[in-house]
Amino acid sequence: MHQENININTITFKFMEQIVKNINELTAAFAADAEKAVAGNKAAGCRARKISLELEKALKSFRKISVEAAK
Repeated sequence: MHQENININTITFKFMEQIVKNINELTAAFAADAEKAVAGNKAAGCRARKISLELEKALKSFRKISVEAAK
């Protein structure tokens, strides 16, 4: 059972690493498009809004997994 617990934790932390990588990529893309949107680029504003929704989902996933890992 101890070995199984270690494997579950390893998988959980690997998944968290992937989510963090995704969050970082989304944040960079959002920042770039948001900057363009502020300058008046309407298409970039649309992309920034879409990315913000994806970012919200990724952040919620991270929170859910991190809470489970803390138990």
